[in-house]
Amino acid sequence: MTMGRKRRWIQDAIRHPGALSRQLGIPVEEDIPITLLRKIKNAEIGDVIRNPTKTGKRRITVTNKLKKRAVLALTLRELRRKKR
Repeated sequence: MTMGRKRRWIQDAIRHPGALSRQLGIPVEEDIPITLLRKIKNAEIGDVIRNPTKTGKRRITVTNKLKKRAVLALTLRELRRKKR
């Protein structure tokens, strides 16, 4: 990956809507539970976490990409809430 692509990972992530939902096994139409996003954010890379909610996969391996996507989702949610 070139240096230019590393700097633009957020723009690349926004171009692929639904990637986090697909990775978690949650339908794109449904919201991803905040408790699951927070649990992914607080876990170490390589850990296997249990999904605290009833939606999606039961056990999830935390990868670097999954953690980035979860943190981005939480950040964008907070930005949207502050705008109101």
